Amino acid sequence: MTTSTDIDRAPFATSPTGQLARELWETIRLAAPMALTQLGQIAMTTTDLAWIGRLGEQAVAAAALAATIYFVSFTIGLGVVSAVAPLAAQAFGARDPRRVRRATRVGLWAALLISLPMTTFPLYGEEILRLLGQADTSARLAQHYLLGLVWGATPALWLIAIRGFMGALNRPEPVLWITLAAIPTNALLVYLLIYGVWGLPRLGLFGAGLGTTLVNVAMFLAGLWFAVTRRPFRKYHVFGRIWRIDWAMMRDLIATGVPISIALLMEFGLFSSTALLCGLIGTTAIAANQIALQVTTILFMVQLGIALATTVRVGHAVGRNDPPAVRRAGFTAMLLGIVLATTLTLIVIVWRSAIGLIFLGAAAADAQATIDLVATLLVVGATLFITDGLQTIAAGALRGMKDTRMPLVFALIGYWLVGFPSAWVLAFHAGLGAVGVWIGISVGTSVYATLLILRFRLLANRFGVV
Repeated sequence: MTTSTDIDRAPFATSPTGQLARELWETIRLAAPMALTQLGQIAMTTTDLAWIGRLGEQAVAAAALAATIYFVSFTIGLGVVSAVAPLAAQAFGARDPRRVRRATRVGLWAALLISLPMTTFPLYGEEILRLLGQADTSARLAQHYLLGLVWGATPALWLIAIRGFMGALNRPEPVLWITLAAIPTNALLVYLLIYGVWGLPRLGLFGAGLGTTLVNVAMFLAGLWFAVTRRPFRKYHVFGRIWRIDWAMMRDLIATGVPISIALLMEFGLFSSTALLCGLIGTTAIAANQIALQVTTILFMVQLGIALATTVRVGHAVGRNDPPAVRRAGFTAMLLGIVLATTLTLIVIVWRSAIGLIFLGAAAADAQATIDLVATLLVVGATLFITDGLQTIAAGALRGMKDTRMPLVFALIGYWLVGFPSAWVLAFHAGLGAVGVWIGISVGTSVYATLLILRFRLLANRFGVV
């Protein structure tokens, strides 16, 4: 079977132009299904929110609170299990199938061991929300949603481990197929369980969470079937001796993954803080900020697909000890990200007024101030859209080299020593309001992206030098 190593060493890929073209093609080939998978996840959460919205504004608010509690706990496991991708990719590049198997198995074990204490946090979501000053009714409804949602964390993390394994083998398509099948399945199941159709009990918010959990279980089982029965995955026997925990590999996974988790929490914390800051400004600022953030999330998911592919491509090059390919993989992906982000940003700017209308729907006639502010924030956010995509791709390149500790330090500097203070000063001391908040996080993200790029350049130039 032809491997990525064979392709990269093919005769037509020996010239600089040929190597660059081949690298660009391989990155796009990997990134496209990964990006579509991420957008599929957004489609499922958006569908959930649409069905929940029919229960009323209070249900929507409770679901948002529950999602915040869930995401904080889930991110701890997400970062650790995401480390399967660089570990398996380096092993694949080094032609070491045993190490690919070890990395995948330990990722599955880590998902289980982490999710057990992780589950406890959302089970006490009501108490946590009350301590944070939320209303009793909102906290209680949020707990209903969490009680259905939390049990899907383990299979969701298991699927992420399998996704990392499949991506490392240059075969990310099965997870995309699974996600595409899950979108309508999730929409139907969540609807049935929320509203009690076809003889099922009416479960409300609990039904929304339970439906998502059942879909997560089904997606994992489908991924498991591909991993065990289909080529080229089955020859790796990833479930052979699954009962034995490889503690040496586990230490490597944790050392690589824990900094990823903390950096993700810092990023999530910064963008979540924009809602709090805008809450101090006014209702219009809150609504406009939320719409603009949703646009940012959609654009980010596209760039995240490129970042996941970059981790694999850089990991392959590191595994086969190919310094020029390491540099080529990282910088080609960054160039692709800049071009794509710039194109999407221009589209957003052109349609900035229409975006506010789409989100506000029937309420748009009474919300012209919000629509205008959304349009302004999307223009101000042009730099953010590009640098946010660039930072995730650069971070993906560094993960391919298993460098995750310094990016954590950079996240602290960019997001919390530069970004948040800048947002605060510009919003409240310079009198720029929500626009100042967005300028601040744009500056912080730009600093973070710059530090990551310089870090990758340094490590890539050093790689292979004795």
